[in-house]
Amino acid sequence: MPVLTRPCGNISFDVIRSAQHTTSPPLLLSHGFGATSAMFAPNVPLLATRRDVVTWDLRGHGASASPADPECYPAAQALGDMEALLDTLEVSRAVLGGHSLGGYLSLAFTLAYPDLVTALVLIGTGPGFRKDEAREAWNRRAYATAGRLAEQGIAALGSSSELHGEAHADVQGLVLAAKGTLTQHDAHVMDGLPDIRVPTLVVVGENDANFLAAADYMTARIPGARKLVIPDAGHAPNVDQPEAFNHEVMAFLAEVAS
Repeated sequence: MPVLTRPCGNISFDVIRSAQHTTSPPLLLSHGFGATSAMFAPNVPLLATRRDVVTWDLRGHGASASPADPECYPAAQALGDMEALLDTLEVSRAVLGGHSLGGYLSLAFTLAYPDLVTALVLIGTGPGFRKDEAREAWNRRAYATAGRLAEQGIAALGSSSELHGEAHADVQGLVLAAKGTLTQHDAHVMDGLPDIRVPTLVVVGENDANFLAAADYMTARIPGARKLVIPDAGHAPNVDQPEAFNHEVMAFLAEVAS
C-alpha cells in the first residue's frame, strides 16, 4: 500500500480506482478505533464500481506509523491527515464515509473543511457529548481501554466483527490513540450539526444499542439527513450485513451523483 508522508509518521492508504473512469467525487472511508481499513473489504469492490474509493489506516492503527509522541494523536492530527491525503490525491471534494471514531472524525472534518465535502455516510457513530459529565465518562472509558491494551495487548480489543487485531503493527500506537484520538474535549461537533449542508446518510445496526439514540439525534439535527437501520446487524453493519449495506449506500451515492 502507498504511504502519505506526514510530520508524525507515514499514513498507509489505498486507492481503488473505478473501472468507469467516473468524474464523481471519490469516497474516503475512515475506520473506527481498533479497526483498520480492512473493515471495508466487504464493501469496496461494489462501492468502487462507480467512483474511486480511498481507504486509510489512522495513526497508531494497521500499517500506519505508531510514533511514541502523544502529541501526534489528537483528533486534530487525524483531520490534518485526511486533508493532506485529499490534497496529495488532488481531490477537490469527496464523499466521506466513517465508522464509529471514523464517523466522528468525518463530522469534525466536514465542519472544519466544508468546501471539501460533498456528502456524508455515517456508520455506527455519534456526534460526541454536550454535557461535561457525559464527556468525562466517555474519556474515562477511553483511558480504561488504553490501560487494558497496555496490560493485555491486542487481545484487549475484543471480538467485534470489524476488528482485525493481527493487522496492527504496534499495540502502543493503539494505547496512545485511545488516549488521544478517541478522547473528546468539547461539544463543537454536536453543536455544529445544524451547520452541515451536505446530503447525509446515517447508518446504524438494528442491534447497536449504544448508537441508536445517536443516530436519531444526528438525523434530527443535520438538515435533510436520512436514517438507515440495517436489520440483524451490530456496531459494524457494513461487516455484519454487507449486501444490505452496499445496496443502500450505492443507492444513496447514485442520488448524490445525480
